[in-house]
Amino acid sequence: MAGIYLHIPFCRQACYYCDFHFSVDQEKKQQIVEAIAREIDMQQAYLGQESISTIYFGGGTPSLLTEAEFNTLFKALHRNFRIDPDAEVTVEANPDDLTPEKINSLKTVGVNRLSIGIQSFDDTVLQFLHRAHNGRAAIEAVEHAQHAGFNNISIDLIYAIPGQDDAAWRRNIEQAVKLNAGHISSYSLTIEQKTVFGRWAEKGKLKPVDDELAATQLEMLVEILGQHGYEQYEVSNFARTGYRSRHNSSYWQQQKYLGVGPSAHSYNGTSRQYNLSNNHLYLKAIEEGQIPFTQEVLTREDQINDYLLTTLRTAWGADLDWLKTTLGYDVAERHSRYVLTLLENNLATLQQGRLTLTKRGKLLADKISSDLFAEED
Repeated sequence: MAGIYLHIPFCRQACYYCDFHFSVDQEKKQQIVEAIAREIDMQQAYLGQESISTIYFGGGTPSLLTEAEFNTLFKALHRNFRIDPDAEVTVEANPDDLTPEKINSLKTVGVNRLSIGIQSFDDTVLQFLHRAHNGRAAIEAVEHAQHAGFNNISIDLIYAIPGQDDAAWRRNIEQAVKLNAGHISSYSLTIEQKTVFGRWAEKGKLKPVDDELAATQLEMLVEILGQHGYEQYEVSNFARTGYRSRHNSSYWQQQKYLGVGPSAHSYNGTSRQYNLSNNHLYLKAIEEGQIPFTQEVLTREDQINDYLLTTLRTAWGADLDWLKTTLGYDVAERHSRYVLTLLENNLATLQQGRLTLTKRGKLLADKISSDLFAEED
């Protein structure tokens, strides 16, 4: 099975922390949608004959699309791919877009999962992040979606925000739990160079939260959500039974996926490709019958390291036997002393050939993965 990701590169306004590719100028929105539909036609063979089990509209802000624009994209998907009847179809949405009318429209076109970019329920924090909604609107968006019959809802939250102390962060978590969403994704605020926050940091106007406070707030999140039946199935993702994100899980399980739209990424097992992050040049290329992407053929070392980096962040961990038999990389032999240290310090468990990080270990997931990486011969 495989997945398809559609990048919708438009937003109403720029959040101060975001470095994803988007434009606040929506004049070319319909043309971009039509170009993405043409790219879908051009990429028909990319996934071979695999059926499509997940479709994910990301961005940007996909909830800005009209019902007609969604239908254009769904028609292109269905004429080119075999979509599973029970496919997970996710749309990322901002609370300010989710009126009852919009929610019903999304149901009509076939969306069955919403990923709502709340980030915070605190009005002061939302203003600081330059979000377009307030805390009340965030709560109402979830409630409206539930009332309309959406039972597969994910909420996004951000922690390690300058000025947000532990008590304020706890209130955010508790409010999310009250809404009874099946899935919660939560990420530490990172200060990226080409953002407003990045420029503020360069000028000394913004000081990032230190790693210790960020770790404390992540531990608080894990503890509270665990008490309310949420499993931390990936470092930043928590789900109640039956509500894991099938699309994101496919990334972490090295399943193939096609990405369409400006800046979208694709993966077919042996290579990755990256579409151009420029709306104007993307449109021009598609009009000329070209897909503007850069391809990276993955070396054996790339495949090993990608596998370790993704799987060690998850609840199922890294299958060391698979790595050894499939890619010829024996972690237990090459890093025997390091693996033993992880086990002795309660950072990981090793059972039936599978290395899985503990809650403590997940706080260091990226470092542990890189310490186990294969080096180029």
